[in-house]
Amino acid sequence: MATTEAAVESPAARVERFDTIVIGGGQAGLSLGYYLKEHGRRFVILDANEQIGGSWRTRTWASLRLFTPARYDGLPGWPFPAPGWSYPTARETADYLEAYAARFELPVRTGIRVERLAKDGERYVLECGDSRLEADTVVLATGFYGTPVVPEFAAELDPRIVQMHSSEYRDPSQLRPGGVLLVGAGNSGADIAMEVSATHPTWLSGRDKGQVPVRIESRKARFVLPILWFVASHVLTVRTPLGRKVRPHVLESGAPRIRVKTDDLVGAGIEQVPKTAGVQDGRPVLEDGRVLDVANVIWCTGFRQNFGWIDVPIFENDGSPVHERGVTAERGLYFVGLDFLHSFASENVGGVRRDAKHIAKHIAARQVATLAT
Repeated sequence: MATTEAAVESPAARVERFDTIVIGGGQAGLSLGYYLKEHGRRFVILDANEQIGGSWRTRTWASLRLFTPARYDGLPGWPFPAPGWSYPTARETADYLEAYAARFELPVRTGIRVERLAKDGERYVLECGDSRLEADTVVLATGFYGTPVVPEFAAELDPRIVQMHSSEYRDPSQLRPGGVLLVGAGNSGADIAMEVSATHPTWLSGRDKGQVPVRIESRKARFVLPILWFVASHVLTVRTPLGRKVRPHVLESGAPRIRVKTDDLVGAGIEQVPKTAGVQDGRPVLEDGRVLDVANVIWCTGFRQNFGWIDVPIFENDGSPVHERGVTAERGLYFVGLDFLHSFASENVGGVRRDAKHIAKHIAARQVATLAT
């Protein structure tokens, strides 16, 4: 393989050595791959999914559409192949990512899960089942989706209640007849609530996070969205006072509702209720003490990053990674694709390219400097 420098067989494991290994083959990893190839770097991209775009195929519901129009969803070198003001589906996004990797002949290996990342001297060591991979440079492009978060009291719900995380929800056919409680009033909760309310009595539980002041698919939005995109990409960054003020709130609470408005929820007959606080007699209990008799619960409670497999000291006490625009204090170790890594747009399909370009440039400069010494 062109990206492999050498391969050494050992009785314990097959060892392969690379200049750079990118962990994660989603939009972040592929964008970085484009720029690494542009710089003439030798690298490989590892993805745990069996197919490129896997997370968009397996962890989203069938009706999901992006919150940004296609004109803002392209990766470097190839605009998203759809009308500029259309909103691609999750499946279309997955197909685009797969076609993108093929178009630019990016060296992606699918079905490879990294079980441990550590250092051996100056090189990084990745354990992947029976294989051992080594590299001078490693980029963590696993994105901000990690382990689905579900409260501990979920186990106390009556077993007759169908419950699932939003990452497991596909369509209403998975639900029992009867009421549906969506726990989490962000974008996922509101989107799914609108869908299931057509056939089920529906409650949306959680703190109202507000909403963007424009309908994103209206003609008015075509004038407003370019301004909002500029603000998300260039104003709300870690380098501006406003961006530094907004960033902790975004990381803790998420973004305001983008597509679904309060009027939509009211019109669909969806009742907005307080936070779900626990379980009583097998049924969910709200913060105000109200007990809901529902047949289904969908936990739209987000994800928690799981970096337990990284055995390198780059984390705060709370487990959050320490970096400066993706560059860590450990020489040759980087992040790309994290939520608000540099700007509000950092985790968007089309917003990750600026961070990817920055990291690729940093890697190329470092490797050139190493060769010169």
